[in-house]
Amino acid sequence: MEPDGQREQDPERLHTQRLKAAVHYNVGCLCQEVAEDQDIQFSKQTIAAISEITFRQCEIFAKDLEMFARHAKRSTINLDDVKLLARRSSSLEKYISQKAEELVLNNLEQKERKKKKSGTTKGKRTSEEQVEPIGAESEDSNMA
Repeated sequence: MEPDGQREQDPERLHTQRLKAAVHYNVGCLCQEVAEDQDIQFSKQTIAAISEITFRQCEIFAKDLEMFARHAKRSTINLDDVKLLARRSSSLEKYISQKAEELVLNNLEQKERKKKKSGTTKGKRTSEEQVEPIGAESEDSNMA
């Protein structure tokens, strides 16, 4: 059995405790919002149970996502893995697909803005470089 000092120093255990605390806090906040909207009360035990179930389900999701990526011979989880995870919930799958499309459109818009911005600065530079000194003949005038 480990002494208490060593157990507290374990970074993975500390990380897990922090995640559990964050999940518990957020579940508490959500329960409070629902309680105010629906005029009901949640006991501390109920909030703790919801938090524990949520955390365990997130662990299962994380393992599934890792396995989906590994099955596809990838080391990175991508959108297709998340969609595959959500396949049993049509509303969740629809929501994820909608958000994915929004992200793609936002990324395209940002790329276009960057292109326009860099294109105008490049365009100014190239037009300045193309200015010929007065009296110099251009290649076109030699062809005429």
